[in-house]
Amino acid sequence: MNWFKPPVKSLLKLDLQHFGGSTLFELKQNMATLGQQLQKYEGELSQKAIDPSATLEDIKALQKSKEDIKARFDVIKEQHDVLEAEQKASFEDKSNIQNIADPKAKIVTAKAELIRATIRNQAVPKDVMAVLGDRNSTGGEKLLPTTMSEELLMEPLVKNPLRDISTYTNLRNLEIPKISFTLDDDDFIADTETAKELKVTGDVVKFTRNKFKVFAPVSETVLRGSNVNLVQSVDRALESGLAAKEKKVAFTKTPKTGEEHMSFYQTGETAIKTVNGADIYEAIVNALADLHEDYRENAKIVMNYADYTKVVKFLNNGNSTYFAAPPESVWGKTVKFVDAATDPIVGDFAYSHFNYDLDVLYERDKNVRTGIEDFVLTAYVDHQIKLKSAFRIAKVIPAV
Repeated sequence: MNWFKPPVKSLLKLDLQHFGGSTLFELKQNMATLGQQLQKYEGELSQKAIDPSATLEDIKALQKSKEDIKARFDVIKEQHDVLEAEQKASFEDKSNIQNIADPKAKIVTAKAELIRATIRNQAVPKDVMAVLGDRNSTGGEKLLPTTMSEELLMEPLVKNPLRDISTYTNLRNLEIPKISFTLDDDDFIADTETAKELKVTGDVVKFTRNKFKVFAPVSETVLRGSNVNLVQSVDRALESGLAAKEKKVAFTKTPKTGEEHMSFYQTGETAIKTVNGADIYEAIVNALADLHEDYRENAKIVMNYADYTKVVKFLNNGNSTYFAAPPESVWGKTVKFVDAATDPIVGDFAYSHFNYDLDVLYERDKNVRTGIEDFVLTAYVDHQIKLKSAFRIAKVIPAV
């Protein structure tokens, strides 16, 4: 039986902006249609699961189709909820943001008011700051309110795969131990490389502050538009900027002065150990084998997609088995794709830790050449690789 599968291309391009012009009624119709399809797949999946004649491939294919429909349904529902909240808020008294009953609409409206006031160089109303959780009790610096900073800094970002596997915090003057427990016997660490590293570098990680700015351009048209479009436009720009900065410092081979420790590819005495192989597949296999079992158990692989396609082409050897298989089936470990990962990185990414220090600031700036206003975010980030011995760099050294 040929099960319906949503086109992959349309699914990948499906985002909130795609539905920016849809009416609430259209979104409700789309939700109803996808909801019926999802219910249909759930019923068929239940039948397949108890059918002894059904193959595992049939069940997996049906599960994949169900997941695709669910992903599309969730995206449309999110846009529906935001739009519905804004329309409900439009019937409330806008003279006082506290009169907006719906919590989601209240936050969207408050964000929009903060952005507009900042761009127009006006004071942000106190009730707006109260809704967003203002942390600035001194009345001095313009600190980004709690609600906005937590969403920008702490929520997983699709555009930065490290957000799914690394550790993220937002703590001032952070210091943490490199290992989570100790014993009264100093020789309890089975991995000799870890023991040597702790002896040389100490057993505590101290996070530093590295300042950077993200600029979110805002045109007058967007500024005068709906709250939803304004907030989405600024949030997307800031999120993309944060993700780009995180990936840049983590994967660069030419770091800025003072940021050398943030890169997986740092050189010198503190460099991560390199493990060689005749090709990408062999190099990663050797890197996994070289890890101590304490780290190998939770190891993941970060590599660029071009290298992965070379591996798949090599393993296929005339058939298409691995093209249809998930990347995890190749090495038995989770694989994350980052184009900036010029050499695959293998290890326990719980020891990759990003921390945003101090309060995040916001301000405005104007590009005099274009006339576009910028909503500017200033943040302080540090990336610490808490244990270099928890990672390996897989390097291809062709056989002579």
